[in-house]
Amino acid sequence: MSIHTRKYNEILTQLDGKATLVAVSKTKPVDDIKVLYDLGQRDFGENYVQELTDKYKALPKDIRWHFIGHLQSNKVRYIAPFVHLVHGVDSYSLLKEINKQAARNKRIIDCLLQVHIAREETKFGLDDLELDALIERITRKEEQEGALSNIHAIGLMGMTTFTDNKDIVRSEFRNLKSLFDRYLQPATLNLQFSTLSMGMSGDYTIALEEG
Repeated sequence: MSIHTRKYNEILTQLDGKATLVAVSKTKPVDDIKVLYDLGQRDFGENYVQELTDKYKALPKDIRWHFIGHLQSNKVRYIAPFVHLVHGVDSYSLLKEINKQAARNKRIIDCLLQVHIAREETKFGLDDLELDALIERITRKEEQEGALSNIHAIGLMGMTTFTDNKDIVRSEFRNLKSLFDRYLQPATLNLQFSTLSMGMSGDYTIALEEG
């Protein structure tokens, strides 16, 4: 058993079915992705549209591709036919474009709304008021009946401050979880919260502890 296989199995044991492991495969060659695929991994995350579309063509079609980068509206059409989950939606205009391309492909695309929880201004995402306004707009009757009928907002995503201070990371995860809980009920046609995307290689154990 290789060191990579052991590490992979250790992470799965820690997750213990409580969370989905998304293997970030950006810049990794197809052969490396296939190694994890052969171990049973099916959820992979990519940051760049061209790289994602190339890998989609080259790899098995039961892979669930997560787009985890900052998605530009003019690139949505390239991934709309197959993307499993878009992690970083931070505007109504982007939601509308995803909906438009999903309709063209006769699909419903699941999306996560990205919340700005970090102290760095360089991070993307909505603040609390912007999130409230966007969710209010998503749940309007006219949006559910047409304008956004091909998307489901299924949860939130957030990236913490780049820091070694675990207390800061923990507080930011806790804030994101409290926002997530606020919108769990009642579910509507376009708003069906079930997924909270937080935690990376260095802090996923804290993310698990914070829900």
